Amino acid sequence: MERLRGQAVLQDDANFPLYVHPPGHKPVPAAVLVPIVNQPGGLTLMFTERTAHLHDHAGQISFPGGRVDEGDSDRIATALREAQEETGLNPSRVEIIGRLPDYDIPTGFRVTPVVGWVEPPFELKPDPFEVADVFEVPLGFFLDPANHQCHSDMKNGRIRHYYSMPYGGHNIWGATAGMLHSLYRILTAEPA
Repeated sequence: MERLRGQAVLQDDANFPLYVHPPGHKPVPAAVLVPIVNQPGGLTLMFTERTAHLHDHAGQISFPGGRVDEGDSDRIATALREAQEETGLNPSRVEIIGRLPDYDIPTGFRVTPVVGWVEPPFELKPDPFEVADVFEVPLGFFLDPANHQCHSDMKNGRIRHYYSMPYGGHNIWGATAGMLHSLYRILTAEPA
């Protein structure tokens, strides 16, 4: 996990172009918490399944997070506040260990993934308006490149590339899977 301390720097993957906002578009700043949970049986990652009625990303699997509020001091504050609002995870249970590269998404957001270490025990109280489910997946699943599926399709006249990582009936795809791929690349990179 030492590779995650501080700002993570990754070279772009030339084989997999990421979405970039068009010139002149000012992206909406947002942040998510990437919670690594130190469970007795091994490290896991915590996800939320968004409720089906939400305007943005309805029904999708995501990390807890959202847009930056005026009162947030930085992206860490945004990620911790949003995680508490969505899941009930107390920020005092989270040690921030790093960040992943910002991730632009076609809905207009630039998302900063903030990686946090979560030590059990903790209590969750998901917000029933926003969150249909909170679940965990073993970190080892995402460290196996065989579980990283690459896709592309055409949307609004542009080719869109994205990852998916289906697990246990959950289709983890899009920005969340892209962030997971960044995490995988950092954790499995050869030492410099």
